Amino acid sequence: MDPPPPHPTVQFISECYITPKPSSEAPKKPVHFSVWDLAMLSVHYIQKGLLFVKPPSFDLTSFLHSLKHSLSLTLVHFYPLAGRLSTAKGEDGAGYTVFIDCENSSGARFVQASVDLTVADILSPRDVPRIVQSFFDHDRAINHDGHGRSLLTIQVTELRDGVFLGCSMNHMVGDGTSFWNFLNTFSEIFRVNNHQNPISRQPIHDRWFPENHGPVLNLPFTHHDQFISRHEAPPLRERVFHFSPESLAKLKARANQECNATNSKISAEFGPSSLQSLSAHVWRCITRARNFPATTITNCRMSINNRSRLNPPLSNHYFGNCAQTVRGTAAAGELLEHGLGWAAWKLHRAVASHDDAVIREWVNTWFESAFVYQLGDFFDPCSVMMGSSPRFNMYGVEFGLGKAVAIRSGYANKFDGKVSLYPGIEGGGSMDLEICLSPQSMGALESDMEFMDTVG
Repeated sequence: MDPPPPHPTVQFISECYITPKPSSEAPKKPVHFSVWDLAMLSVHYIQKGLLFVKPPSFDLTSFLHSLKHSLSLTLVHFYPLAGRLSTAKGEDGAGYTVFIDCENSSGARFVQASVDLTVADILSPRDVPRIVQSFFDHDRAINHDGHGRSLLTIQVTELRDGVFLGCSMNHMVGDGTSFWNFLNTFSEIFRVNNHQNPISRQPIHDRWFPENHGPVLNLPFTHHDQFISRHEAPPLRERVFHFSPESLAKLKARANQECNATNSKISAEFGPSSLQSLSAHVWRCITRARNFPATTITNCRMSINNRSRLNPPLSNHYFGNCAQTVRGTAAAGELLEHGLGWAAWKLHRAVASHDDAVIREWVNTWFESAFVYQLGDFFDPCSVMMGSSPRFNMYGVEFGLGKAVAIRSGYANKFDGKVSLYPGIEGGGSMDLEICLSPQSMGALESDMEFMDTVG
């Protein structure tokens, strides 16, 4: 019997570095980090990308030329992404300051690659193929690596009948809101034929600091080994589940009805949202799939945008990190004994109570005892972490290729229980959930009728 054919691998064709042009308009002053930025030093880059079907008259050479030129114009507005991290240490060794050096840098990285696969080869398997991780630069890199590696890489991987555009961005430079604002502006500049027209999302680069702090923040370390660690994910299955607008409406109605049954003052207007209802549903179903003892404590953590919750609020165009997590907590038996509405109300209250006072208390705590997130700490095998957001305009990123057919991510920031939320391709409030679980737990989730009946 002949041996099976080897699995296709990504072939890397070329790379170059893109700088802001015209460079005279790109600021050269260093960019200092806020509390939320510095806390991300030991976390992975953001890796998100879009899969497109090739248009009938697609010309790769012309496409790459336009993409590089558009990127150089976009970097004039998003100039920190063309820089590198730099560290300044005090003469007495007491001060340790990390910032973006916007002058001594070769720019953002641009990679061209190809793979002998079709769009169907990526989308048809039940699980996300492992090769998708090779569609992104900075595999397993942590943000501190931005001292020597690009803070941004665009990788264009050509398939037989498609194109994958993978974007890797240093997570210290910005959060998900910043990431998708950049990609949408990049796409917008491409679509207007690279003219230097005013852009619709002008980024705000002045970092937020509380009174009497900033712009230079010192970390209480003398060497990066004191706050750097590298997390290797355990064996995982990764699968994307689709939730239609109709399914989400039923989940929300059920959650609110159950809340109303126990508290007549709760109405759909003030009760759990669709996203909170879905998150509670996923929390309960994954907990059941993991088959924990009833006393095991579980959490459902949700990413939350601080911009509108600060007083005064920050613009949604604030470019940097301005996000935290909130959570609901319950013992496994208690979570499964109560209904969806009970769990959704816990998440709703966690979100509703996250206000200016809570945010500032967290910031003040950081100043009292500065810390850097460790990705291994997020890997809690008893919990679920809901990341990204279906509110991001992901499918508005087109680059003249028409609407993408899928959103996919790389290796970064994944662990057992990590869930990433994306808008569904048909819009209308639909959502896609990229769920990462141990093989055993994923198999149990796929056999969970309560969960699978809501998918599709």
